[in-house]
Amino acid sequence: MSLRSGIPLTVRVPLVVVLLMVVISIGVSQLVLWRLVETQERQLGDLANAYLDGLESSLVDPVLRRDSWEVFDILDRARAVYAAVRPIETTVADANGLVLASSEPRSAPIGSTLPPSTASRTMIVSERDGVAIADRSLMVEGRQIGRINTRIDISPMLAERAEVTWYLVISNAVLTIALTALGWFTVRRMVAPMNVLLRHVSAAADGSVEPIPETQIRSQSPEWSRLFQRYNRMANALSERELLLGRVAEEERLAGLGKLASSVAHEINNPLGGILNAVDTIRVHGDNPKVRAGAVELVDRGLRGMRDIVRSILNSYKEDRPARGLTHADFDDLLTLITPEVRRKQIALEWTIDIPEGMTVSALGIRQAALNLLLNACKATPRGSKLGFSAGIVGRALELEISDAGPGLATDVAEILTGDEVSAQGVATSGLGLWVTRRIVKDLGGSVVVGKSKHGGAKLRVIVPLVESVSREVADVA
Repeated sequence: MSLRSGIPLTVRVPLVVVLLMVVISIGVSQLVLWRLVETQERQLGDLANAYLDGLESSLVDPVLRRDSWEVFDILDRARAVYAAVRPIETTVADANGLVLASSEPRSAPIGSTLPPSTASRTMIVSERDGVAIADRSLMVEGRQIGRINTRIDISPMLAERAEVTWYLVISNAVLTIALTALGWFTVRRMVAPMNVLLRHVSAAADGSVEPIPETQIRSQSPEWSRLFQRYNRMANALSERELLLGRVAEEERLAGLGKLASSVAHEINNPLGGILNAVDTIRVHGDNPKVRAGAVELVDRGLRGMRDIVRSILNSYKEDRPARGLTHADFDDLLTLITPEVRRKQIALEWTIDIPEGMTVSALGIRQAALNLLLNACKATPRGSKLGFSAGIVGRALELEISDAGPGLATDVAEILTGDEVSAQGVATSGLGLWVTRRIVKDLGGSVVVGKSKHGGAKLRVIVPLVESVSREVADVA
């Protein structure tokens, strides 16, 4: 799973808003600060040039005369006149770089050497020291007679710049948080109908199809209302389809039971005729102990045979029984139930059972699934052909195998047993017996594998895992 697919939409959109706001804020802040710095430095340069221009016109004669006191007096008076410039220290030197006077004599005494300037009419801004250094050459008739060097306090300008920076940071942060919250609430409101639809679709995937209440539909926008109404129509159609399938399955179960009862009635009719003959024999020759004993033995065998047939039917179709494990007796009942059909079609039955007693798998579910498949195999097997059935343990699973000599299973019919979806054509071709069998096997956690049998027809392998305990049984059977 990718990171994008693992993050909800209600989180992704606010994150995108945050990233966009951060990028935009950085870009806008840099542009504002760049313009501010440019404006401040231009204003500072204008003030410094005005200050130096004023000094330059006043200092030409004193510098030519090398009158340090007059130079110092001019510097002292200029500090008060140009207080807005906030000069920290102004130094005047001759053409050789020797200091004539300074507003701070202790840092630049008369006669000391002034450091050379990098260029004429240049200003250097040092934000770390909070000062700007301006340098001006004194020129007379194209000849340099001296230099003016001044250090200006720019701490107010830097404080204003820092204040603007913090204002931008705070305002952008507040705006980002506000837009993020707005984006989260907006997206949450936008996807709320999607979450409603997702919950109902997920419930439908789990087998519980519930329509969306009308109160929720009326509170949505026209687009979502139309989508919800279409979903409700689909949900109602699915519910009706499941109900119809259940009814048809029940009808087919009863129909199958009727067909089976008809076959069993034919099977019971033979011993019943023998019993009636034995009764007539007892009536006529009842005084003969040997004849009477033989007739009673015949009646006993006939009644026991009919009892076994009736008990097998009851065990296979009786509902609401307590869950129990699978035993050999269950397979004996299956053999009893399919024997009439096998005899009717003269099928050679290969019957192999190799399982332990009391396996932890639902007896009722296995009996019903196996009986459905066996009856379908008998129906598909031609008269006089072979039919194979085996049951055994493979690993931690019960494996049943039914192989017939019929034409095999069509693709759409095979998909009923092996696929997740049921095609209408497959159900129409095979009936609901195979669909009910697939549902039983799926409820037991098993699967069905369709292949080719050695007899030339279809081979079905039913694989059902063993469990710790038998907890539930399948009640619907075709």
